[in-house]
Amino acid sequence: MKATIAVLPGDGIGTEVAAEAERLLQRIAERHGHTFTLTTGLIGGAAIDATGSPLPDETLALCQAADAVLLGAVGGPKWSDPNAPVRPEQGLLALRKALGVYANLRPVKPHPVAARHSPIKAEVLDGVDLMFVRELTGGSYFGEKRRDADSAFDGCLYTVAEIERVTRHAGKLARQRSGRLTHVDKANVLETSRLWRATVNRVMAEEFGDIEVEHVLVDAMAMHLLTRPSSYDVILTENLFGDILTDEASVLAGSMGLLASASLGDGAKGLYEPIHGSAPDIAGRGIANPYAMLLSVALLLRHSLGLDTEAAEVEQAVWQALDEGALTRDLVADGALSTREAGEAVIRRLPSVPASSAA
Repeated sequence: MKATIAVLPGDGIGTEVAAEAERLLQRIAERHGHTFTLTTGLIGGAAIDATGSPLPDETLALCQAADAVLLGAVGGPKWSDPNAPVRPEQGLLALRKALGVYANLRPVKPHPVAARHSPIKAEVLDGVDLMFVRELTGGSYFGEKRRDADSAFDGCLYTVAEIERVTRHAGKLARQRSGRLTHVDKANVLETSRLWRATVNRVMAEEFGDIEVEHVLVDAMAMHLLTRPSSYDVILTENLFGDILTDEASVLAGSMGLLASASLGDGAKGLYEPIHGSAPDIAGRGIANPYAMLLSVALLLRHSLGLDTEAAEVEQAVWQALDEGALTRDLVADGALSTREAGEAVIRRLPSVPASSAA
């Protein structure tokens, strides 16, 4: 296979984990006879410094021409003024909108070794295997915004079509998994949530009658995620709620450094990134956990390139590295691996012979 992958390291530890992702992609290509052309672009704070824009035209063109996009992280103290007219996160939001990637998939499945570092009791984590589906290009993040001396306004707008398309993504995933879908909203208060609930019910009844559907209010879900997370499988929600809940769910896995994400639209092209931020407190020290980025590579291989075998190899290599105690500083204080060592630990655990040539 020949594929072009746009790599946007971004800011902070984004550059460090992106380097490990590039090494992994090249190794996968070598092992399986693929040709991956990796093209690098600026985004976020680094792009602001270089061009004045958090998403330069050159970077957008690079992403639009690529088969998939891999992103590190954006932001940092240098650009953290919320009143600044140009901010790093604007680049990420604009990129999601431009690529039309409206369905954000965030899997959460605690690894037994890493789960020991979670503040949640072990018995609560038993059997947890979640797939969040977060609507990514609508809602209050993209709505009208106003502010004057005495007030501020953030509009939350959703159309039926926006809700329908992401619901179909979630329904297909639920059909592939346990046949259960949980929709999270605030329908007792918000009109947008009432539209969401009505639309989800209609789409699921008309197109996914075999799927069991339940609705949970977002405040209740915030509690249930930490007290009985194994009760859920596919969780569908709007942009703001999804952002908050998936960050909360990271404690189930033991660290944000273990959670990957895929942002998908109607075609094969996707945007892949770890859910963690730029972590400026540890940036430049070579101690960031690259596993979330490497698992994002697995999602890229599966969803955008259709390389299921290669994706499974990466996931198994990360799982085995954790099994054998290859842990970074976010998980263990003594004997922690550096970012480069953790990346190498995964590469070493890839199967020695490609599946296609195995006896």
